[in-house]
Amino acid sequence: MYQIKGKELIFVYTGPDGSGRKTIAKMVATAFDMETVLSYTTRSPRHYEKDGEDYHFVTEETFKQIQAQQEFIESVEIDGIHYGIREQDIVDAFKNHQLVYLTLNPEGADKLKQMYGNHVVRIFVYADRDTVIERQKIRQDSDEVIERHMSHYDEIMGYKNNCEHAFENFDSPQVSYQVSELIESYLDRNLTVTDY
Repeated sequence: MYQIKGKELIFVYTGPDGSGRKTIAKMVATAFDMETVLSYTTRSPRHYEKDGEDYHFVTEETFKQIQAQQEFIESVEIDGIHYGIREQDIVDAFKNHQLVYLTLNPEGADKLKQMYGNHVVRIFVYADRDTVIERQKIRQDSDEVIERHMSHYDEIMGYKNNCEHAFENFDSPQVSYQVSELIESYLDRNLTVTDY
């Protein structure tokens, strides 16, 4: 397992689909020298997503090959769709950056927290049910996709209290400013490195 050094930090954005976690993560990253680590997924890209920017979109076969080579530190199946994170991608991101961020489901956020302890900061971004549905409609998600996401809403909201920080996203620019201030506070601290 990769040993995180000194001031290296992983910020993990989690929360319900449609809460704006990715938007906020990208806005905040521009203010800092932050590298993103993308998940691998077997689902098809949505019309507004790009391979290599939002996810690594791969076939079931490719996913299973990566899994068989034990390259994933975490992989999960949600509604028949596979998601995974490669540890090597985290290692590569840390070569040129002290700060790395990921957008993950609660399982992924939990796994990284278990592995890297205090070097992982979980930021829970959420919005109320109606707002989340509205945002998914605006980005033209199908009714079927929205229904699938909403079937997990309460379960994901239940993870909020496990995270180090939570932000209700009414207004992305305002929340990204608040998150930036939060990250700034982490950079100012002299984190004590504890062995996990």
